[in-house]
Amino acid sequence: MEEKIMAHWYDHAIIYQIYPKSFQDTNNDGIGDLKGIKKRIPYLKELGINAIWLNPVFVSPQVDNGYDVSNYFAIDPAMGTMEDMDDLIKACHKAGIHVIMDFVLNHTSDQHPWFQDAIKDPNSIYRDYYIFAGKNNRRPNNWGSFFGGSVWEKDPAGTGEFYFHLFDKRMPDLNWKNPEVRHSMLEVAEYWLEKGIDGLRLDAFIHIGKADLRQNFPTSNNSDDPVVAEPFFANLPQVQEWLRPFCERIKQDYPDTLLLGEAASANVNLAVDYTSQRNHLMDSVVTFRYFTEDDSQVDHSFSSAYQPKPLDMTAFKQNQTIWQQTLMGVSYPTLYWSNHDMVRLRTRVAKNETEARSLAMLMYLQRGIPIIYYGEELGLQNLKFENVEQFNDQTVAPFVKDAEKAGKSKQEAIDMVSLVHKMPARGPMPWNDEENHGFTEAKPWLDGEKVDNATVAGELEDDNSTLSFYKELIALKKTDVFQDGNYYLLSTDKNSYVYERDLKNERIIVAVSLSPEKTTISIPKEFDEEKLAAGNYQLTNGKLTLMPYAGVVLKKN
Repeated sequence: MEEKIMAHWYDHAIIYQIYPKSFQDTNNDGIGDLKGIKKRIPYLKELGINAIWLNPVFVSPQVDNGYDVSNYFAIDPAMGTMEDMDDLIKACHKAGIHVIMDFVLNHTSDQHPWFQDAIKDPNSIYRDYYIFAGKNNRRPNNWGSFFGGSVWEKDPAGTGEFYFHLFDKRMPDLNWKNPEVRHSMLEVAEYWLEKGIDGLRLDAFIHIGKADLRQNFPTSNNSDDPVVAEPFFANLPQVQEWLRPFCERIKQDYPDTLLLGEAASANVNLAVDYTSQRNHLMDSVVTFRYFTEDDSQVDHSFSSAYQPKPLDMTAFKQNQTIWQQTLMGVSYPTLYWSNHDMVRLRTRVAKNETEARSLAMLMYLQRGIPIIYYGEELGLQNLKFENVEQFNDQTVAPFVKDAEKAGKSKQEAIDMVSLVHKMPARGPMPWNDEENHGFTEAKPWLDGEKVDNATVAGELEDDNSTLSFYKELIALKKTDVFQDGNYYLLSTDKNSYVYERDLKNERIIVAVSLSPEKTTISIPKEFDEEKLAAGNYQLTNGKLTLMPYAGVVLKKN
């Protein structure tokens, strides 16, 4: 039999995303830490994953939960020490688990020594590490920040200039046009790769190139009000030009490194550019383009910003198929339902446990690299918050006020936000039924009402639990046909999602109901060996009847 040669470990990666602050606290300060992750390696190994992605663990003032880095060469004391990080890497490797670190390369914290030097001395070499523009206290343009307001903040040194920040004003953007910045960021990456990590998730890399700063974004009334001018600071050609030497050098020095790019707004053709081998950039990218919402039920009497909206499943099918087919032979797409920037699967889409399992099966058995958000394997839901402050987001209060004006109660408005906001999706991992669910003995850093009964201890020994289902699903994903097989979606109506994977003589169908009603589909009669199921189904002579939201994996005999 011909031996299969795998090019890189990450071609068959099954990644588990850990939000370190929320995974396991070992020193009882209410914040998860690196020792906590190490303590839970046996759990991760039993789950079957072979890589973990850690959200940022660098020194940070925590304005944006670690994405505002003030020292790239040190571990935040709340997470532990560098020795703890070294121990974690070693212990993961011993267990056969690869370690991927989040690398924030578009911006730093305003507390970073580079920025502090840049504002203390306008002649500092670090002034050009950031983007300063404008004069006489006039903003250079009308571009708006992703976090609200303008991208421009007055230079604290009082020069009459402004500095650029796409995110919070305490997170100034780096000036990637400067070769010194590019060199400095490569040094940071190589420092961690030398320590033995196996991959980097390149955060917000699509934003490192900016258009001409004199260019206003045209508006109908020619107003100076800030507008999020994304075409002027996302996916510009310079992104590829500046990142190519960075990626090439990493691959030259550490050939087996996974470079996973966060390309939030990239379309599928850009994804090809970013991951095609001939371009010497990334191995795979995460896009937010998978999920199209159905806004037909929106209440127009108040802001739609945080009104819960269902997924448009027909558009979702189209999106998935386009990404699957376009990236065939180019790279592996990432397969995910949730992450730290999104609502949990069980809150956002799945109405019950059966649907959550079916959707997991649907997503992760496609061609690509699964990224499972911690707790998803338990059927974990978003926390429920009681007040606006818990969201730590300046856009929430105006929404709540607007909803109240339209006749909603304050709590009704906050409940809506809890169902669609990313913060309640970052709750502590529930390990058991003890106080704070075994996460900590202190008050957790993020405290909200838990709306489900999911715990690891409660599901570990239960063969019918969602956790047991995920273990079976991950084991199935590791088989050849789901790793290396072809993929194509079969034509069905809006009530089901059915695709085939095939490799050499092996053929398997994955069929999932998207409907609250019983749904029947025709499949070739020879597909009759069950490999995995969620919910109930009946199969007679090629007629497959799925109960509401059920799913099944059937192999051809």
